[in-house]
Amino acid sequence: MGCPLRIFGYGSLVWRPAFPYERRRRAGLPGWSRRFWQGSTDHRGVPGAPGRVVTLVPEPGALCWGVAYEIGEADAPAVLDALDVRERGGYERHDVALELADDPAAPPETGRGLVYLAGETNRNYLGPAPLDRIAAQVRAAGGPSGPNLEYVLRLARALRELDASDEHVFALEELLRRP
Repeated sequence: MGCPLRIFGYGSLVWRPAFPYERRRRAGLPGWSRRFWQGSTDHRGVPGAPGRVVTLVPEPGALCWGVAYEIGEADAPAVLDALDVRERGGYERHDVALELADDPAAPPETGRGLVYLAGETNRNYLGPAPLDRIAAQVRAAGGPSGPNLEYVLRLARALRELDASDEHVFALEELLRRP
């Protein structure tokens, strides 16, 4: 038997995978940072009024924490098909090296996994913006999957439950919680 198929979740997959899995593990992706630089016109926004969701950007020395889901061999084709539809708004599948760390105090083990990320050449990429502008866009946006604000707050809560720090997410959350 080979290595299990692992899906690395760093956004909504952290709290809502919506697919069968055999094991859920805390995991980190070295060399990448999570940023609210991707537009969502199919989940947390609509065409003409996109929400902002996370993607990954390369950053030497960074470590993006999330979750690795181990998928059973029989479920793998259907899970990948469903994720290809769910992540159709500009995300592409990439094979990456992960640090698997169920216990934050223990040294991680390494493994491979698949991650969906949206690069700057996709049609929904919004790119960097001042955090207050991102917050204003998030407050105003909503789509078929719910308000964009809910996405940010659920992600922040899920990261805290993982004992995972993310300055960008937490700073945006703080701005959004202000009256």
